[in-house]
Amino acid sequence: MILIKNRGTAYLYPDDFKEGENMTDKEKALKAVEALEKEYPEAVCSLVYDEPLQLLIATRLAAQCTDKRVNMVTPALFEKFETAKDFAEAEVSDVEELIRSCGLYKTKARDIVAMCKMLCEKYNGVVPDTIEELVKLPGVGRKTANLVVGDIFGKPAVVVDTHCIRLTSRLGFHEIKDPVKIEKILKNLLPPEKSNDFCHRLVLHGRAVCDARNPKCEECCMKDFCNYYETNKK
Repeated sequence: MILIKNRGTAYLYPDDFKEGENMTDKEKALKAVEALEKEYPEAVCSLVYDEPLQLLIATRLAAQCTDKRVNMVTPALFEKFETAKDFAEAEVSDVEELIRSCGLYKTKARDIVAMCKMLCEKYNGVVPDTIEELVKLPGVGRKTANLVVGDIFGKPAVVVDTHCIRLTSRLGFHEIKDPVKIEKILKNLLPPEKSNDFCHRLVLHGRAVCDARNPKCEECCMKDFCNYYETNKK
């Protein structure tokens, strides 16, 4: 028998065991957490912000737009509109002009102004700290809410973006596209205190290695327990 220790827990496997075989999804999730922690020690959001409202708005701008582009746009935006009250009282057209290069700028500008009006009217201009309250804001879905709750308030969160969907599917945790269902699956698999940083690391790994069209599987730190690698690359 082979003794394998994982985060203080010991597992006994047959002598011919190969890492990745016969692992439960929870065991595999722990392996993925450890591998990505080693590969990407710094797990940070690539959006640049100084306070909760800025992250909330930047995340809305990032829909179907790169974080790099958003970071080019937000300095001028946040210089002109500093508070939720400033945005709430702004002309939508003025916001549009500053975010035009982000794409879907008309919808995003309308959402940002409406979001800030609600923040002022219902939350005294303060960004709420729960997913349940955040998703009530115009233009805010569970992905944005989880990001804010995790990064700003330090609560367990699972941010299900395109990288998360792709990588967790390839690892073999699901075969679906529904973000809400995937969030629930991952919450049951990941240590709560690790979940937020795990999702940030998925983004970094998705950009660097696990590309949608041409994944660099031989370079992957998770190939030993990845279903996609087992099926397509070996």
